[in-house]
Amino acid sequence: MTGRSFPLNAWYAAAWDVEVKRALLPRTICGQPVVLYRKQGGEIAALADACWHRLLPLSMGRLEGDTVVCGYHGLEFDDTGRCVYMPSQETINPSACVRRYPVVERHRFAWIWPGDPALADPALIPDLHWNNDPAWAADGKLIRVACNYRLVLDNLMDLTHETYVHGSSIGNKAVAESPFQTTHTDRTATVTRWMTDIDPPPFWRAQLGKPGNVDRWQIINFEAPATIAIDVGVAPTGTGAPEGDRSQGVNGFVLNTITPETESTCLYFWAFARNYDLTNQARTHELREGVATIFREDELILEAQQKAIEDNPDHVFYNLNIDAGSMWARRLIDRMIAQETELAVAAE
Repeated sequence: MTGRSFPLNAWYAAAWDVEVKRALLPRTICGQPVVLYRKQGGEIAALADACWHRLLPLSMGRLEGDTVVCGYHGLEFDDTGRCVYMPSQETINPSACVRRYPVVERHRFAWIWPGDPALADPALIPDLHWNNDPAWAADGKLIRVACNYRLVLDNLMDLTHETYVHGSSIGNKAVAESPFQTTHTDRTATVTRWMTDIDPPPFWRAQLGKPGNVDRWQIINFEAPATIAIDVGVAPTGTGAPEGDRSQGVNGFVLNTITPETESTCLYFWAFARNYDLTNQARTHELREGVATIFREDELILEAQQKAIEDNPDHVFYNLNIDAGSMWARRLIDRMIAQETELAVAAE
């Protein structure tokens, strides 16, 4: 992989909303150190995490009101990034400022735009509404994975690995053997797989709570550059789920948005949302912890894969039919990067 593997003109999740408090939270987004904090009025501010004076990370300082105080020499920066105080002088250098990042709270995440701020349209924030929709119960976590973010996308776009990586929970032979369909637009790619009249794996048998075979679905919805919402569930065979009637089954959404940190690390935000047994908080907790255990299996695979890629820099990958979804995801990402490159060249 040569050059930058991620576009900058996009919204990336920087934190769960509950992570951002009246304190300084450092994060690295697309190779850029950022510090986030919640202002007194409740809004989130995001600044470059480096003091204008001597580049000490501002996150090593402290928050006073809505002002960040550098922990080295006491320079103070307001929420726009402008320096409002310098020690031992009344005149403030007008160039003394740090970058301010566009930030929006939506779907329980704080989203940051690391590219051209003039292009930061909130309408482009990926749709993960299930995460705070009252018709769904959802919860999730953040995992820092030591791999390139595209490897996580590959993993999620091809769920045949469930058969082999998650055989004790969500995987069985039907996932690897059932046919699937792949479609795409200029910003999305979708992989649809139906498994009819199958024995459900342990996880889904427990969720359904009924004996017998099921019709199972996995509809993977990718939105460039790094968000995947997977429509999943099971219903008793013959109750009409493949035709559109899921009322006798259980339906979930696996919500994933992956933020490049560096070329070899990423922040993986995920949640599991369900539309059944909504008021059972114990079930919400059990599902979150159960899915976390499943994703830990993926984490081990992905980090080992990243190391092998670094150890074999000249290796050329070959694609199988099952890679159709991930291939389209990568094409759409590459298209975004190419468009940014063309804009930069035109500007020069």
